[in-house]
Formats: sequence, structure tokens, C-alpha cells
Amino acid sequence: MNTVLTAAQARRIALAAQGFGQDRDRVVGAAQVRRELRRLGQFQIDSVNVCVRAHYMPAFARLGAYDRSLVDALTSASPRRGYEYWGHAACILDVELEPALRWRTHASRAKPWKDAAALLAAKPELIDKVRSQLAARGPLTARQVEHDQEREPGSWWNWSEVKTILEWLFVIGEVSSAGRNTSFERRYALTERVLPAPIRNTATPSEDEARLTLARRAAAALGVFTETWLAEYFYTDRAATTAALATLIANGEVVDVSVRGWRRPAYLWADARRPRRVTGEALVAPFDSLVFDRDRLAETFGVQYKIGLYTPKEQRVHGYYVYLFVMDDQIVARVDLKADRLAGRLLVQSAWLEDGAAETETASRLAGELRRMADWLGLGEVEVQSVGTLASALAPHCR
Repeated sequence: MNTVLTAAQARRIALAAQGFGQDRDRVVGAAQVRRELRRLGQFQIDSVNVCVRAHYMPAFARLGAYDRSLVDALTSASPRRGYEYWGHAACILDVELEPALRWRTHASRAKPWKDAAALLAAKPELIDKVRSQLAARGPLTARQVEHDQEREPGSWWNWSEVKTILEWLFVIGEVSSAGRNTSFERRYALTERVLPAPIRNTATPSEDEARLTLARRAAAALGVFTETWLAEYFYTDRAATTAALATLIANGEVVDVSVRGWRRPAYLWADARRPRRVTGEALVAPFDSLVFDRDRLAETFGVQYKIGLYTPKEQRVHGYYVYLFVMDDQIVARVDLKADRLAGRLLVQSAWLEDGAAETETASRLAGELRRMADWLGLGEVEVQSVGTLASALAPHCR
């Protein structure tokens, strides 16, 4: 008979698998940041910088204050422990996953997108020109690559020809990122100069073997999950994920379980921790791997979430860039945050209490976490604006 988990047990397993509930009052170094990347497999990247860029938040949420250059070093320092590519979305990925994602580069090579295909047909010599400049001068941003073509209105994302070629080489794995500059522009370099030699020399697995590796890493990072969530974690094909899951079950790495209240069959990573308690606070960004699968978020935590930045202003309910507040083993609030860097303030543009959460305790503990975040970002006061169901209770704790 399958193991039966309560919803609370499943939440705690998921949080522990994702690295929450750790002691955050300690010095954080490179080893701890690398450990979290390995645990999660990926830090999702997003260009929005209204508060702090998304790929810096997972380590802060799990470890507390740390030097953000430690995340930059994942893709820029040698030996590289992370590399940029497509996981769940655009991500800094654990570099050990690179062999398991080569099938994605091979598939992309066979199907270039429209603008790239047109440019490759019209100017086949351009790809060699770009490669030769990276070989002689790299790493380079797109603007640093010498080319006489001006950006033309109407092209995809208004990319120049050089940018289109660089992104094409990036997608097919010939070019990688050697980090980003202060303007968040990718610094392109030939992949053989970016990946560590042990990774480059790893034999390319079959697609089935690669998908099994991704499913195994996703299962460990999720702890408890449905088949759909397993596929969503690295955004892999559902049918292939089904086959990989069957292998993990046959190997005893994953076991069938039932979770009370869940609508679909569930599975447990056999080595997942099953803590009786998870304690602590954390602010979680919209692209954190705990919450980027909105269906998983709703089923596991009972939280319906839609990111405001993709929604017209008049249709937003909770704000533009809303963080979720984890308190112990529940998500109890959400806050729309903005770093007012000129004034040196962390602005809470709205604050909302989740149904059933304890207002006074939530306000007090959230205020403490907002203070930690402001300190980490080098900001002074935390200013709470009078918008949202938690704002009036939160404001006095932030003065």
C-alpha cells in the first residue's frame, strides 16, 4: 500500500528539498552558493531589476545575506560551476548538467528560428566572422563585435545581425556566456573556453539517458511531486518524462505516494528529507524554483499567483513584481517590492495577507525579513505604502 502524506507533510518535504529551513545567521561563502545551485539545478534569470535581479534571490532566500559577486562568479570565474542556458527558462544551470542538455542544442540546430534562418541564408559568411572575433578577442558583448550593419527597425526584439548570430550560436551550444557586464549584457565566448575540461570531455549521453538525468535531478529538487511538475522543472517533454519517471520508480529512486487533498497521483524522491518542522522566514521571487510552476504552487501551498509585470496595470491585483513570504511551512503573505536606490529605501508598494494567516505574527516576522533584505541590498529604511490587506499591520513594525 502506498505511503499517505498529509498536505502539511508534503509542504515540509518540498521546502526541505528546495533548501528552506536552514540556519541563515552565518557567514555565506562560495561553497554554500554552489551547494544551492547544485541542489536546485538552476537559478532562473530575468532582466527585471525593480528590486534585485531574479537569479540573486534564490541564494538569499535560503542562505541569507551574501555577496552577490558569488553568483556572478558561477559563470565568470574558473573553474566555472554554473553556465547559462535554457533549463526551466533562461537560467544559470549547474555546469554538471551541460552534457544532459546537449540534446537541446542539437534539436535547436536542426530548427533555427525564422530570423536566424533568413540571416544564415543571406549572409553565411557572418557566422565565421563572429566566431573568429570571439576566438581572437572574446569574451565580447554583441556591441563589441565589429560589424558594419546598423540595427534595423522591425527585426526580432530589434536585434542587430551580430546579436542574432550570437544568440543562434548560443542556442546551438557553440557559444556560451562568460558572465555579464554591469548593464546585464551577456559576454559571449566560445564554449570550449567557458566549460571546464572535465565537462567538455564528458561523453554526450543518449537523449534517453540525458532525460533520465534531468528527471533524477528534478525529482531530488522537488522532493514530492506529480508527473507534470517533474516535466515542468526543466521544461522537458511530457512523454519522455513519463518514461524517465518509470525508470526512476523501477530503480527504487522514486516511490508512489498519496497526498491528501492533491488531485493527481504523487511521487516521492526516496532520499527526500521528511522534517517534522520547517522554521524560518524567506522572501521568494516570482521566478524562484519553489514557485515558478504556478500549478505546483497552488496545489502544494494553496496559493494562486499571477505575476503582475505581464499584466496590464489596470488588471493587476497585488502589484507589479510581487514576492511571496514563506513563514515556517506556509506562504502567508505577498509584497510588491521596489528598491528606490536614489533615496536608499526599500519600498513595500503593497502588502497582502493570505487567507487564514495570523496577521500579527506575519506582520512582525515579515518586517524582520524586509529589514534583512534592505540591509543586504544596501538600502536604509523600509517604507510601507498603505495598499493591501496587511499594510496597516506591517507598517508599525517597519518604522
